[in-house]
Amino acid sequence: MRRGVIEGKAAPLPIDNIDTDQIIPAQFLKITKREGLSRFLFYRWRYDESGKPREGFVLDDPRYSGASILVTGRNFGIGSSREHAVWALLDYGIRGIIAPSFGDIFYENAARNGLACIKLSDDVVRMLFDRASSGDLYIRIDLERRSIEYDDKKIEFEMDEATRRMLLYGLDNIGITVEYYGDAIKSYEDRMGSYIDRISVRRRGSFTQL
Repeated sequence: MRRGVIEGKAAPLPIDNIDTDQIIPAQFLKITKREGLSRFLFYRWRYDESGKPREGFVLDDPRYSGASILVTGRNFGIGSSREHAVWALLDYGIRGIIAPSFGDIFYENAARNGLACIKLSDDVVRMLFDRASSGDLYIRIDLERRSIEYDDKKIEFEMDEATRRMLLYGLDNIGITVEYYGDAIKSYEDRMGSYIDRISVRRRGSFTQL
């Protein structure tokens, strides 16, 4: 598959304002390994207080088995900055999320970790909810072309270039900074290196120019 393409079954979760505590509750934040976090994803919606599975949650519906794209409501990922929310989604197998809007910190965490968050209008998302309800909606997200495709439809989306490149090339904040400002950083380091070469350190720890 071409770089920057995410393709898979879509699961609908038509709820607005899903916060990071609903994505993964605070009691599981002590876990430092990313692997295995999927079992705590949407924990309170999937399990009762005794830990027994609840019925009816979309990701436990056999029709959405193996879903890799989540279609959800406004302000997905608001709340705390816990990166575990992104890790749990990725560990489950979610590679793309489509919503009208996202929590700012969640959106940034997702980009750093390779989880594509696609912003589409309320009308388009409602249309996807309806279409996904049958359990046979497959969506293709193309980051290079900034578009999604499903059935015979193609819809373009907006995404800032820095976020897009982070997702395309697996860059974090440092990587994207080096990509955009690498020449300026090298020029600064060269200038500083020349300056440092002209000074020496005395035993007392003070600096004197040679």
